[in-house]
Amino acid sequence: MKFKIISLLFALLGSAAHAQNVLVQDAWVRATVPGQMATGVFMKITAKNGGTLVGVASSAAGVAQVHEMKMEGGVMQMRAVAGGLDLPAGKTVELKPGGYHVMLMDLKAPLEVGAAVPLSLRVKTAKGGETRVEMMVKVANAAP
Repeated sequence: MKFKIISLLFALLGSAAHAQNVLVQDAWVRATVPGQMATGVFMKITAKNGGTLVGVASSAAGVAQVHEMKMEGGVMQMRAVAGGLDLPAGKTVELKPGGYHVMLMDLKAPLEVGAAVPLSLRVKTAKGGETRVEMMVKVANAAP
């Protein structure tokens, strides 16, 4: 019971994570079924002074990458984003199903509805530094 309360608290905090330059809102990860080894994470990111999302990590997965889905020659393609994802100053970039998103692969365990999943974002700022955003994301079966 105590674990569920702590998980819920972190999940609620994960819906709006802050770092000096970066605001993350509405973060969620798609629930999985036993045996499923990958899933997507979705959110809205705003970098006050601009920057580039250059890395992601989660202790829930062996591999975490920023991906993009797009149509190429009539076929939906999904690939890791090379060089990072541009975060224009003051503009919100939405990571959503069917577009940019974070892929968690080589999952360590199924991600059940109501679980909290740790996620770290590494953003290279427009001013040359880096900022890290640590958050917990909530699990959802579909977009909120």
